[in-house]
Amino acid sequence: MSNNRTPWLDRQLDRIGQHLAAKLNRPSSGYEPYTPSDFATLGRVLRPGDVLLVEGGERISTAIKYLTQSTWSHAALYVGDHLPAPGDGSAPHHLIEVNLGEGCVSAPLSKYATYNTRICRPVGLTENECRKVTAFMIARIGLEYDLRNIVDLLRYFLPTPPVPVRWRRRMLAFGSGDPTRAICSSLIAQAFQSVRYPILPDVTKVKARRGSRHARKEILHIRHHSLFAPRDFDLSPYFEIVKPHIAGGFDHRRLTWAPPPVTAAVQGPGQPRGDT
Repeated sequence: MSNNRTPWLDRQLDRIGQHLAAKLNRPSSGYEPYTPSDFATLGRVLRPGDVLLVEGGERISTAIKYLTQSTWSHAALYVGDHLPAPGDGSAPHHLIEVNLGEGCVSAPLSKYATYNTRICRPVGLTENECRKVTAFMIARIGLEYDLRNIVDLLRYFLPTPPVPVRWRRRMLAFGSGDPTRAICSSLIAQAFQSVRYPILPDVTKVKARRGSRHARKEILHIRHHSLFAPRDFDLSPYFEIVKPHIAGGFDHRRLTWAPPPVTAAVQGPGQPRGDT
């Protein structure tokens, strides 16, 4: 939208945006987590710099999952104990995320205790690089989601738009160009790009003169942050998928199984009936 807007028009657009955001953040009918994580185990396994993917249950989540062809509709960055304790005595905040209608905020891990989640852990980050990634996100707490960009909001009211698959991701990046209006994964992608850590980079192969004229060298190009979606951290070859129950050691012999149901014995051919 044009920046040459009057204060009155901005106020009207903001009101409309707040109304649309409230509708999009409503729970989607029929959603129920299939295998929610063990919250206590999840908290023990997470490390600063981990990306927590969430299968959201809101109306906007339905649209994002369709547009990205993925289970995951939301992403948050785990920053550990680097955030001040809430003044109201509530649970400590360990996550930073971008939410429609709120912008960039911190949140307690317990917010997603009943959701399907996945941990994506960057491999090979130094301690200093990890601090820079978390500091990047912490410094951006308070960035607002520009609700006056009505076009950006309206696209999510079509949870299954009739467009080819190759165009769906572009629909997520379409809009005003304001970085605060991007979905959650865009800001997290910027945080990793700030230390030149790859997610799903474009790869260009060029010929290299090194013993053979057929030798090739790969050159990595950083994608624009607006093109990243939550599922990219899941698909990335540079992020390890960490499953909490397995990370701490898993022994299937310690599981307690329900006794099998009692069934009648199968009668073989020629065997007499037991009731005669």
